[in-house]
Amino acid sequence: MVTYARAALFVLVVFGIGFAIGSTNLPGGWYAGLTKPPFNPPNWIFAPAWSVIYLLIALAGARTWERAPRGAGMLLWTAQMLLNFTWSPVFFTWHRTGVALAVIVAMLLAIIGFIVERWRADRVAAALFVPYLAWVAFATLLNASIFLLN
Repeated sequence: MVTYARAALFVLVVFGIGFAIGSTNLPGGWYAGLTKPPFNPPNWIFAPAWSVIYLLIALAGARTWERAPRGAGMLLWTAQMLLNFTWSPVFFTWHRTGVALAVIVAMLLAIIGFIVERWRADRVAAALFVPYLAWVAFATLLNASIFLLN
C-alpha cells in the first residue's frame, strides 16, 4: 500500500521538475513558425493533459517504489522520466526535432517496458501508464510529422 507521504513526495517531484522544465523551455516563436500537421492540437490542451499525466506517472512511481525500489520497474520508471524531462529542451530550446524524435521514441519504448514489467507485479501501476502511453504515442506521431514537414 502506498503511503500518502510517499505519493505526495512523488507528485511534488514529478510536478516540480516538470513545471521547471516546461516553464524554461517554452514553444515560442520558433514553434509557432513551424509547419504542423492538420491534427496538431491547440496549445492550451498541453498543460491540462500533462497535469493529469504527471499525476498518473507520480502515482505509478510511488506504487513501484513501495514494492521494489531497486527493481526493473523503478529503473524503467526513472528512465522514462529522464527521457520525458529531456525532450522539451531538445525540441523547444535546441530546435532539434530529429534528436527529439529519437528521445520520444526511446521514451515510448520505456513506457511500454514499464507497463509490461509492472503488469505482472502491479496492474494498477501498469494501468496508470496507459493514458501516458496513448499521449506519448500521439506526441511521437506529432514530433515525426513536424520533423518531416520542416
